[in-house]
Amino acid sequence: MRILIGNHIDPSIRERGDMRAWTQRLLWFARPGDLLVLCCEPDNAFCDYVLAHTGVKRSELTILVAPAGAWGDRLLDPASLTDPAFVKTVRAALDTVGGATGVSEVFALWPSASVSHFAASLGIADRFPGAAFFAQGGGEIGNNKANFRALAAAAGVPILPGRVCRSRAEAVNATRELLASSGSGAVVVKQAHNGAGVGNQLLVRDPQLAVDHVGARHLHHLAPGEDGITAYWDQRWTWASGGGRWPVVIETFAPGADAVYSEHYATDTGTQPTEMGRLFYVGRRLSHQVVPLDRVSDRVRAALLDGGTRLAEAYRAFGYRGHLSADALVLPDQSVVFTEVNAQVSGSLHIYQQIAHRVVDVAATPRRQVVEYHVPPTWAVPDFTAFLTALDETGLAYDPATRTGVIVSMPAIPLAPGAPAQFVFCIAYDPATGYEDTFARLGERFQTLPATAIDASVHVGHAPVSFSS
Repeated sequence: MRILIGNHIDPSIRERGDMRAWTQRLLWFARPGDLLVLCCEPDNAFCDYVLAHTGVKRSELTILVAPAGAWGDRLLDPASLTDPAFVKTVRAALDTVGGATGVSEVFALWPSASVSHFAASLGIADRFPGAAFFAQGGGEIGNNKANFRALAAAAGVPILPGRVCRSRAEAVNATRELLASSGSGAVVVKQAHNGAGVGNQLLVRDPQLAVDHVGARHLHHLAPGEDGITAYWDQRWTWASGGGRWPVVIETFAPGADAVYSEHYATDTGTQPTEMGRLFYVGRRLSHQVVPLDRVSDRVRAALLDGGTRLAEAYRAFGYRGHLSADALVLPDQSVVFTEVNAQVSGSLHIYQQIAHRVVDVAATPRRQVVEYHVPPTWAVPDFTAFLTALDETGLAYDPATRTGVIVSMPAIPLAPGAPAQFVFCIAYDPATGYEDTFARLGERFQTLPATAIDASVHVGHAPVSFSS
């Protein structure tokens, strides 16, 4: 049996809001006999839905809810994992199936020190890969975008021209130099810790520059000259550096690039590639991703695999163990440059490992592909039942016979009373016909606002959260 933990990035690194829905993707990874730890009771309808697709019975799983901490049931408090009463509850659950010695692996969505301490309290630290490294804060080291640039340079992996800045003065100088040398006249500012473009800001001189396809939630049109650069950093250094806690990455902007990734798994003995995929941004928001990777040349595929492997080996060498994603850009000249590594269970793993390969079996004949969409902020989906009803009424629900149709990836939980639900769903499709028609038909059902109604910088679906002392 395994212990699966539905946590997220430690709040000590970056504040998160309501993660109940996102962390329940853990259910896709469950196998018979597993024990799952969540921050809340799972959504029963979603749980039954997932298990119907994977063939696992609810009775074959043990699901425990960690004690509510500073974030209630919205996010698993790292301290809750080692709460003595909770550890006792876990021990009792394990005793019913032969004790902790029967645990083959501790699997966590985020490689937190708290998971290492939890495993140690059960006497099974050796079942959590990389436990010693993560116990010393390795999760932050492996997911820091500034560290990524240093490690990529050491591994000989191509990256965009850029700088790691640890002061406002450094940021002003780097911005000036990179703008002068950049053919696009634009740079990207990156927070050390954030994802899906939410922590990125584009600084552009030319207001006509095409940027909607880019993963940068924020956009700033620089005023002319040195004063414009200085004024920007006077305003945004605190945001970019997380209140001065983290270094800031500044890179040249690559117009017209395609976003791709190469995922790998690192063990004590080596690394292995697991999948490649493509990311699509619409209005600077992450819109959807496709697996397996298609429409690239052999040259691009080889470069993506080579760079991803070099990065995986570099991260393995300093102690990281587990799944990781090497994100990259394919430039218009077909060269590949890498932009970051997510040293964690990414938002792609459940798509390709469980839905694409386990449920749909994309490699079987006839071949299939899977795209996962974020529900656009212009749609209004009231809840999970309403979405499933729409799938049934339109004939778009997943059909195991044809291996095509829609599979909902996470529960549709509104984050505020009366607010539309924000969630993700997959479309399994025939590559010859594509997925656009299915998405358009769902849009006809649920779209209530024009695309221009939502500002890209607004974090739609992110409920405000208050922190207790």
